[in-house]
Amino acid sequence: MNWFASLAGTAARPAVLVKALGKRDRRRMLRHFLALDDADRLLRFGTVLPDEQIHAYVEKIDFSRDIVFGVVSRVFQLVGVGHLAFAAREAVKPGATVKPRVAEFGVSVSKSARGQGVGSRLFERAAIHCRNSDIDTLYMQCLSTNRTMMHIAKKAGMQIKREYGEADAYLHLPPPSPGSVMREAVEEQFALIDYTVKANARAAVKWFTPRKRSE
Repeated sequence: MNWFASLAGTAARPAVLVKALGKRDRRRMLRHFLALDDADRLLRFGTVLPDEQIHAYVEKIDFSRDIVFGVVSRVFQLVGVGHLAFAAREAVKPGATVKPRVAEFGVSVSKSARGQGVGSRLFERAAIHCRNSDIDTLYMQCLSTNRTMMHIAKKAGMQIKREYGEADAYLHLPPPSPGSVMREAVEEQFALIDYTVKANARAAVKWFTPRKRSE
């Protein structure tokens, strides 16, 4: 099975669950990014962003325009975040050719979750969402020394252009299919259930802990 075919795939429950995040997850996202050390911030943002710029970045994320995906741990902490930013389709005159619509993807994974396929799953989820949204091209920019992203890009068959220590990777996507639409819907449902269970468990722990201390 080739990589494009796997974007449709089956509706089986994936090992790593990826959920679309929203405004209520902004604080968790901030904690995730602030926990990245200088080396990881460099790989994620292309520069070592100071804390105040990370605060500004998280606050400026427009959830009505972009899509942010996350992977939560057993203790309801974000251990992987993928930001899918869309370039607006340019207005064209009637009869003119519509320019391709492009989405840019950036991903970060906590050290505690490395080697579990979190980055690859975030990329796969972003790719299938782009496909189902009629996005023509998925784009990633990263340092050439980012071995994890280079591995993901090569595995996906992306076209990679290296220049001045940076790499631009492009993946041209096929149109959506009933299978790809079904897969995304089912995976989001699995992830939503998992997210809700972990959130409730976390809330229960917080609720009972003060009681125990007062006894």
